[in-house]
Amino acid sequence: MAGPSHDPALYRARDLVAVRRALISVSDKTDLLPLAQALADAGVEIVSTGGSAALLRDAGLTVTDVAEVTGFPESLDGRVKTLHPGVHAGLLADLRLESHEAQLGELGISAFDLVVVNLYPFVETVASGAAPDDVVEQIDIGGPAMVRASAKNFANVAIVVSPSSYPAIIESVSAGGTSLAQRRDLAARAFAHTAEYDRAVATWFAESTLEGDELPQHLTIRAERLATLRYGENSHQRAAIYTRAGGHGIAQAEQLQGKEMSYNNYVDADAALRAAFDMVKPAVAIIKHANPCGIAVTAPQALDPIASAHLRAHECDPVSAFGGVIAANRTVTLKMAENLRDIFTEVIVAPDFEPAALEVFKLKKNLRVLRLPADWRQERMDVRLVSGGLLLQDADRFPDDIESVATDWQLVSGERPDPSELEGMIFAWKACRAVKSNAIVLAQGSATVGIGMGQVNRVDSCRLAVERAGERAAGSVAASDAFFPFADGPQVLIDAGIKTIIQPGGSVRDQEVIDAAQAAGVTMFFTGERHFFH
Repeated sequence: MAGPSHDPALYRARDLVAVRRALISVSDKTDLLPLAQALADAGVEIVSTGGSAALLRDAGLTVTDVAEVTGFPESLDGRVKTLHPGVHAGLLADLRLESHEAQLGELGISAFDLVVVNLYPFVETVASGAAPDDVVEQIDIGGPAMVRASAKNFANVAIVVSPSSYPAIIESVSAGGTSLAQRRDLAARAFAHTAEYDRAVATWFAESTLEGDELPQHLTIRAERLATLRYGENSHQRAAIYTRAGGHGIAQAEQLQGKEMSYNNYVDADAALRAAFDMVKPAVAIIKHANPCGIAVTAPQALDPIASAHLRAHECDPVSAFGGVIAANRTVTLKMAENLRDIFTEVIVAPDFEPAALEVFKLKKNLRVLRLPADWRQERMDVRLVSGGLLLQDADRFPDDIESVATDWQLVSGERPDPSELEGMIFAWKACRAVKSNAIVLAQGSATVGIGMGQVNRVDSCRLAVERAGERAAGSVAASDAFFPFADGPQVLIDAGIKTIIQPGGSVRDQEVIDAAQAAGVTMFFTGERHFFH
């Protein structure tokens, strides 16, 4: 049903609204005391609830409990506090209308000029892995009702949903009140806030009620612009980076130094993380144009594991590593920073950095240094836009017990490797996932020595990997992200001296490929699973 209509002639102009009465009810109490103190100093009556009221009262401020306003105690473990006409009439009264003002007087209700509300930490509770009943308890009911009521009545009420708005409110209160333009802007932010909250709740319900392998029937993705970038992949393309509520990836990384991040920097940094964090041991990945030019884990008994991993990754292709993007899956040490001193690098991203390492990086002023958020983890799902829609899939991940899985790979040629050789095979198989298809990775001692990527046929990828490896190809392990359709690709590898080949298998010509490996005395495994990366 539509709301009531009114004769425009009845409305009184109202731009500047003095703040005489405020309602405060927040879960996030960041910077709340300075705001409340400023309101109290300006003679504003403060009405509050539960923990917010207790915090303000403990700070020596005079607070009216919302129960005094409603004449009804908080009940049902706090589920019912503000859902009452004594509150909502004060939020929704349009004081531009004499009739509304008169009705408030008849009811003995006072209007609110300022409402400071933020909502229960639903997203954070879901992210913590809490039990379903605990998640449900963080679905706010009274909060969104107050936010929406106040935002609807922006002509009279300033609604604040974020501590970032507190300084402007303090300034406005001291200057005599909030302006209509300010209240309208706050209302827009408030409706966006509740919309995002409802989206998170709806998404949780949809995901938690899915059966088996079912994907959601409805998918809503909402993000806030973090920064406008200089340009996109090319200088004529506009670009910006957006963050999602509850995000924990490269978009949430803290930039410690360096030039502004570019669109391509973000793409490459995310690809580097994908490669480095596939590894359990200390590992480094170096990326150019979203493809690895080197991936390695630490050498055995290395004194500085992450520095060792970097040197081994760099040795794979030093020419391509020039101007690369680096990701480390451990804290970057002083030794690793010193190794980078004379290597031109665009970006380095890691969980953390030793203070001494950051001092070295300060000498490279253009180097962008990014620290990952403490809760960084790889996404569960991949989303890709296509014209008119989008594609959704499970993210391609390796099982945590891949060592056990590898023992079940099908040996189709040669001898079964010993544990150390199996470890090298697993490394090559993991590294191959980070390479754009068609992908061939050559590895020695859990470090890449040659990479062939992005070719439209697998033979060319084999040739490229062998060419880049040079003499290092002999005796190395080769991994292919998909099956070999003919024996010509494996033959290129065999001719270069490769001793072990890992591939998914599944071609109608598998026997041709197996025969070539057996004739050369090469060990070959079928994994039964491919790792395309487009």
